[in-house]
Amino acid sequence: MYLARVIGRMVATQRYPGLEGVALQLIQPLDESGAPMGDALVAAATVSTGPGDLVHWVDGREAALACPETYVPVDAAILGFVEQADVLGRDLAAPGNAWEQPRSAATEPH
Repeated sequence: MYLARVIGRMVATQRYPGLEGVALQLIQPLDESGAPMGDALVAAATVSTGPGDLVHWVDGREAALACPETYVPVDAAILGFVEQADVLGRDLAAPGNAWEQPRSAATEPH
């Protein structure tokens, strides 16, 4: 499992069978200090989350198994909302304590 910050939502009207009703979120993976790590990616949300939330997620086969319909073609899945994540005396889930991407940076093309 990994940590990430939800930075946006995705809308897809045409879905692979088995992914109907599964929300798609844009997440930014985080390192152990709460800083961004790597590129943002799309994850299937198996729980209710939204922009700004700290979440834990999986990738690979485990992501497909986490969805309501197993073995669907997803690369990443959000498993849960993180209420508290203490790292060296700092709560990464608390507002202002972890890295937060500015809204404009999340919407700019790469």
